[in-house]
Amino acid sequence: QVQLVESGGGLVQPGGSLRLSCAASGSMLRINSMGWYRQAPGKQRELVATITSGGSTNYVDFVKGRFTISRDNAQNTLYLQMNSLTPEDTAVYYCNVEVRNRPGVVNGYWGQGTQVTVSS
Repeated sequence: QVQLVESGGGLVQPGGSLRLSCAASGSMLRINSMGWYRQAPGKQRELVATITSGGSTNYVDFVKGRFTISRDNAQNTLYLQMNSLTPEDTAVYYCNVEVRNRPGVVNGYWGQGTQVTVSS
């Protein structure tokens, strides 16, 4: 089994910054892709950004230039640096990882979510 522990959410004023972290532990041979998703009240969960094991990144348009996804492979940790936050960024943020648990077995896992609230 794999556990994901998220941290770093909170309340921030518009224009502020937050850094989210997601630490993975458990039965893992390798972490493949990692990503951040978010879900606002009354809306479906949506992709924010992804990063491959080699460090290639992908962002959705509404966060380009404001958010930066990164990972520390030695620490099995995923990050999301969020700058220039707006009230529209308010949501529960979830990390998602694709893990090779053992040869030939790949599974996806979700974190528990961390609340980000942008408000004055």
